[in-house]
Amino acid sequence: MKKVFIVLGLSLVVAACGGNKSGGDSSADSTSAANQTAATAESSAAQDTAASHDGTDKAGGTPAAPGAQLIAKSDCSTCHKEQQKIVGPAFADVAEKYKGKGDAIVDTLANKIIKGGSGNWGTTPMVGHPSISMDDARTIAKYILSVKKQ
Repeated sequence: MKKVFIVLGLSLVVAACGGNKSGGDSSADSTSAANQTAATAESSAAQDTAASHDGTDKAGGTPAAPGAQLIAKSDCSTCHKEQQKIVGPAFADVAEKYKGKGDAIVDTLANKIIKGGSGNWGTTPMVGHPSISMDDARTIAKYILSVKKQ
């Protein structure tokens, strides 16, 4: 049973983060299910993200932080919410874990955003985002580190 959850989790991550969408193989049904789950998670996560795609917050019009705007334009909310764990940790949990670690943690997290990683939050790997610039990744990391638990 544990293997089933691991395979399903990995399929979800790959599907959600733009994995290979080949058709006609025996995993097509599980990929389709993972895509549906990812779409549901993305829709739910998008509602909980602090910024909408136009750069304003949920409260109705004040400009959102630049990091929140970048997150809203990327696929981050497929696996992460601000206050609730989905596939990856909640942003508030990341901020709490690295609280007081100084400025060096910003570059560490920015590199993880770009290159991906695993092992810090369980066995499910985070797929890298090489199309995100280092400056944008730093902006996202700074924003994540600023999220407070509610």
